[in-house]
This record gives sequence, structure tokens and C-alpha cells, in this order.
Amino acid sequence: MLAATHSSHMPPDETSLAPSPVVKTLVLVVDDEYGPRESIAFTLATEFAVETAERASEALAKIKQIQYAAVVLDIRMPEMDGIRAVEELRKIDPLVSVIMLTGYGTLLTAQQAMLAGANQYLRKPPDVAELLAAVRQQVQATRLRRQQAKLAQDALNLNLALKHEIERSEPQIWQARASVELVHDLNNPLTVVIGYAALLIEEARLSAARNPSAGQKLLEYATMVEKAAEYCHHLSENWRLASRNTADFSPVDLVVTAHDVRQVLFFGNVAIHVGGESQAVVRGSKYELMRIFQNLFKNALEAGAVAVTVFFSNEGDNFAVTITDNGGGMDEARVKRAMHGGFSSKANGTGLGLSICRHLTGAHGGAFELKSKVGQGTTVRMVFPKAVLVASAGA
Repeated sequence: MLAATHSSHMPPDETSLAPSPVVKTLVLVVDDEYGPRESIAFTLATEFAVETAERASEALAKIKQIQYAAVVLDIRMPEMDGIRAVEELRKIDPLVSVIMLTGYGTLLTAQQAMLAGANQYLRKPPDVAELLAAVRQQVQATRLRRQQAKLAQDALNLNLALKHEIERSEPQIWQARASVELVHDLNNPLTVVIGYAALLIEEARLSAARNPSAGQKLLEYATMVEKAAEYCHHLSENWRLASRNTADFSPVDLVVTAHDVRQVLFFGNVAIHVGGESQAVVRGSKYELMRIFQNLFKNALEAGAVAVTVFFSNEGDNFAVTITDNGGGMDEARVKRAMHGGFSSKANGTGLGLSICRHLTGAHGGAFELKSKVGQGTTVRMVFPKAVLVASAGA
């Protein structure tokens, strides 16, 4: 026990108490004259780690290999003077502070030195206190510039990393966008479901008070609810299948689709008129094409239109659909913003409607064009390839 107690009070090893060596800041002194060069180096060695060079070429070679905090450079040297040396030095290290020494002290020489890239100049021989103060100041300035440069480079690297991450995650980003589009498009049919459900309840109450024949109305409303609910189901199902990149296209009559959207999703709104060709069969997804008409009708009515005309025309190998409204219209700048998505003039709008229409039209091999003028309404023109119908064997 005594031995243990004694050992617990043994003094620690002396090496553990040794202070950590102080790493001095590295400074380079360049002068072709031995006496002044060594005198300056001796003076600075009290606070800094000093290296010397007697020629500009030797100094530049060192700067390529080592990062200095400051360079003290004589302006008059053989082979390459200080001003030329600073110009070459800046190509290697643009951040290090340079203090020029001139035996002349003329304003012209100082100006030349500063224009070449020097940070400060001193008369030669420099005063000891002045020299130390200048080097301290310029060492600190170098440190600050290097920190700022590092922060700027870190920000650049972070920006590049973020850009690469966005590019890598682009499929997930588009899936997220598709989710927003899905919610956007589900709002309308779900509102219809709720509206018709309320009508069903009210009609059931009235029917019970009147006569059984009124039950026919209940069947009509129930049919509408069923169609709207089916539309919601197919929107959800299409989103689920979209992640597998599957496309289930079949012949679809655009005219019938437009009538269905008007009747089911817009309560047979009399403001919507469908005319032109009585049939326009294309290959596509019925419910995706319904989304196009849904968004375009909705946009027109919400823009204040009291007349929305849908016109189908036969154009050779294509069917054209022109939807014209007499709503408030948009100027050219708003048209461009609306076509790219994310812009809406409505307080609660997502700004996705036109972007969705353009995307879905393109997915069906079609072309989408929008023209609008303030106070003159909006016209949307879409062109879809005709479906190639295979003749039956008995034809």
C-alpha cells in the first residue's frame, strides 16, 4: 500500500513538461549584397524564421517550392532587378506580401515598385524598428489574404459539390416535381367528388320526401362521382408506373376526352364549347390527355374567361387542337415565365399548369404553342400525330 501511495506521487516524466516548440513565420530576404542581406536576416531572426537569397532567380526558385509569409526584396540587383522580380513573383504567389528596399527613396522608384506588385517600400538601410513593424504588418496581411482565398476556394468547392449532387440527384428531383404535379392535378377531381357527394346527400333527402322516380337523379350523380373517382385513381396509378418508365398508350379520341373533362370535371360548364372535327383519334394515355384539357380549361376560367372554345381540325398526319378563351390574357414576359413553370398570378397557385400541359403534349409526340395578349385572352394550339389504325383482316 505504501509503495502504491508513493508511486502515485512520483513526478511526471520531464519530457512531458517540455514546452511545444514555437513555429516561427517564414520570411525570405533577397539582396545581392552580403552585408545588408545578413544584417536584415539577423534583425528579423528574433521573431521570424528567415531564409536568404542573393539573386532574384534563386528567390523565385525558392518561392516555387516554399510558401513564405513575407518577402523583403532589394530593388537594385544584377541580372534581374527587384521590380522585374516582383512581376515574376506574382505569377507564382499572388498573395504573399512584398516589401521593397530602395537606396534611393525617390517617389518614382516607389511608384514603380508598388505598380509592379509590392505591398510596401522602405529606404535602405532600413531602421530596425521600422523594419520589424513593416514585416509584422505584412505577415499579418499575407495571413489574412490566404485565409480569404481559402474561404473563397472552399465556397467554390462547395458550390461545385452541390452542383454535382444536384446532377446526381436529378432523377429524384424530377420525381419530387412529379409528386407536386400529381397533387396539383388531384385537387380538381377531388373537389368534384366532394361536390357531387354533397349533391347526392341533398338529392337523397329531397327524393325521400317526393317520389321514387327522383332516384334517377341519384344514379346520374353517382355516375359522375364514379368517373371523377376513377380519374383520381388513374392519376395515382400513372404516377406509380412512371417510376418504371412504362407507357401504356392506346387509341384515344381527343374529342371524346374533351367532352368528358367538360362534363365530369367542370359540371358541364356551358362556358366551354367543343367544335370542329367530330373525331380525332391519337395514340396516348386517356388520363394524361385528360390532365391537359383539365389544366387548360381551369386556367382559362380562373383568368376570367366566360367563353372557352375548343376546336379540332384535321391537318394531314396530325390533329390540331386550338383552345381559345376571352380571359384577361398575359403579356410576353408572363407567358415565358408561365411556360417554364413555377409562376402563377393566383394567390394559391403553384404555377405548374402550363408546364404540365407542355410536358404531357411532348410526351405524346405533340407540339405545344401558347399566345396571349393582355385584355385579349389566350390561345393554346396543340398538334398531335394521328393514330395509325390497323385495318381488320376481313376488310
